[in-house]
Amino acid sequence: MKKGGQLRGKRHGRRMKIKILCVGKIKEKFYADAVEEYIKRLGRFCKTEVVETKECSAYKTDLTDGEIDKIKKTEAKELSCGIEGYGICLDIGGKQSSSVEFAQQLEEIKNTNSTVTFVIGGSYGMDDSVKQMCKLKMSFGKLTFPHQLMRVVLCEQIYRAFMINSGSAYHK
Repeated sequence: MKKGGQLRGKRHGRRMKIKILCVGKIKEKFYADAVEEYIKRLGRFCKTEVVETKECSAYKTDLTDGEIDKIKKTEAKELSCGIEGYGICLDIGGKQSSSVEFAQQLEEIKNTNSTVTFVIGGSYGMDDSVKQMCKLKMSFGKLTFPHQLMRVVLCEQIYRAFMINSGSAYHK
């Protein structure tokens, strides 16, 4: 508790939950450490959880489009069960925003939703059925990132959005 009886990290008595739903586990310790650091920092603003679903592994590199679609559909079954509240999927074809625009958008979403689920697909992308379940498709540009690194980038941008909305100089 802070002085004056205000609860730290709460706004209007409502604490937002951020859920990061992703395919596969982080294998590199440095990525896992970075995600943990941002989750720790986010603790003052919201409850954050990372939910990892099973990744379908392919034993060959020259997969057909049909085989890739089958992998995405299999991964989609678990992803679709994990979406709570306002769904936002990371998709190369989604809407690009600046960090300030993203912060404003997150603040607007927070006013009407207590939970936001960010969805990161696997190595082969995300099935359209999962994209359709999400209210927003968000892109970090046309570059291709490893999905494990994307988790770190997403956590940092969520943290940056909360810092922007709190008036912090972190964004500068």
